[in-house]
Amino acid sequence: MRLTTLFLALLGTCLADAQVTAPAKKATGYPPVLAGTQEETYRKLGETSLKLWIFQPAAKSEKPLPCVVFFFGGGWSSGTPAQFEPQSRHLASRGMIAIVADYRVKSRQNALPADCVSDAKACVRWVRANASRLGIDPTRIAVGGGSAGGHLAAAVATVPGLDTATDDKSVSCLPNALLLFNPGTVMAPFPGLELKGFGAGLDKARFGCEPTEISPLHHVKKGLPPTIIFHGKADTTIPYATVEKFTEAMKAAGNRCELIGYEGQTHGFFNKARYQETLDATDAFLVSLGYLPKK
Repeated sequence: MRLTTLFLALLGTCLADAQVTAPAKKATGYPPVLAGTQEETYRKLGETSLKLWIFQPAAKSEKPLPCVVFFFGGGWSSGTPAQFEPQSRHLASRGMIAIVADYRVKSRQNALPADCVSDAKACVRWVRANASRLGIDPTRIAVGGGSAGGHLAAAVATVPGLDTATDDKSVSCLPNALLLFNPGTVMAPFPGLELKGFGAGLDKARFGCEPTEISPLHHVKKGLPPTIIFHGKADTTIPYATVEKFTEAMKAAGNRCELIGYEGQTHGFFNKARYQETLDATDAFLVSLGYLPKK
């Protein structure tokens, strides 16, 4: 089996496993049915309508509220926006507007990762363009995700291009904060990083663009949003060394980037054994940014 096929097969399998359980009760299946949410369409491409689901705080606010947009994992091949329902309900209960978003994937629309990034960028632009109507503060939009969804969140902040001709580029897709859960941050070889086979040989045909074009690490620069990363040190799907290098590059560029490593934890741990720990740390990070009140 070619390395490219093996890598993507392993990633898709592990990410599917990572979505199975969370300590909080959540919806399953696709498309999700998320009680009490506001459903909107952010992009139409032919017969495909890409939707997002909005969790509003119970208490009404006269002032615009900070917002978080979550992208699900699934190896760019599968998955459901319901993955981040528990985190979204918690953050909405704390006073943020939380959104879970759909995007095209391989199994449903025969999409490539470059298409997924294009959708993620369009989604953040749509949220910012509609901020006033939705009661969102356009200067406090956090973007998060797990694994492939974490890659999309990081790519929205770092990767230039991969837009479509119809995108309104006058509206920025740059997030104001990043919440990354075992994210893919390296899609091509990088100086000083021993990939040991991870990512090596991934080609344009697999990604829909050159590997470096879609690799967040390769586009780190000064001025990127404050970032928190949660990653298992025993992760064999996305090696811990990749997020260590990403964190190192972010700090060298003068950006705030916090990496929390979890001993013995494998891919998708944040949905399972360490759900509450990662949720509490996410909450504290958002408090530090002024997005949430102190508990």
